[in-house]
This record gives sequence, C-alpha cells and structure tokens, in this order.
Amino acid sequence: QAQLVESGGGLVQAGGSLRLSCTASGRIFSIYAMGWYRQTPGKQRELVATITTGGMTNYANSVKGRFTISRDNAKNTVYLQMNSLKPEDTAVYYCNARIVRVDAREYDYWGQGTQVTVSS
Repeated sequence: QAQLVESGGGLVQAGGSLRLSCTASGRIFSIYAMGWYRQTPGKQRELVATITTGGMTNYANSVKGRFTISRDNAKNTVYLQMNSLKPEDTAVYYCNARIVRVDAREYDYWGQGTQVTVSS
C-alpha cells in the first residue's frame, strides 16, 4: 500500500500566499507524475498543476504566473507554492501521484484534501 498526506492549507487574505506539501509513503518503488487538483462544491475536480519525475510542469491557465509546482524526488514530496491568491482559488486541494509499488503494481493515489480559503 501507499498513501499521500497533504499539509499547508488554511485561510489567507486575497493577495496572500500559501504553500501546500504532499508526501507519499508506503511500499513505493517509484513515482511518476505528481500533481495538484482542486474542487469546489457542485463542480468537478479540476487540474491545477502537474510535474513529471524529470521536472516538466503543466499549469491550468487560471494559475499560470501565480502558482509554482515543484517536487523533491528524494523525499517523495510535491509542493505547490501559491502566490497572489484570489477568492476564486478557494477550494479543497487534492494531491495526486502515479505510484509504482514494490509489487510492481501501478496505481493513481489521492490525498485526503486540504482546504484553502481566500477571503476578499
């Protein structure tokens, strides 16, 4: 088994910053892409940003220039630095990772979600 644990959410004023972290643990052989998604009530979960093992990144247009995704492969951790936050960034943020376990099985894993609230 493997699991993802997120941290770093909270309440911040518009224009402020937050940094989310997500660490994978368990019977992990390797991790492919990692990413962040977000969801608000009544809406589908949407991609925020992804990063490959080699560091190639992809961002939603709505966060380009404000958010930065990074990862520390040695720590099995992915980060999301969020700057210039807007009220519309308010959502539950979920970490995602494509993990190859030591038994060679490959699965998509999700974190439990962390609430980010941006006040105007």
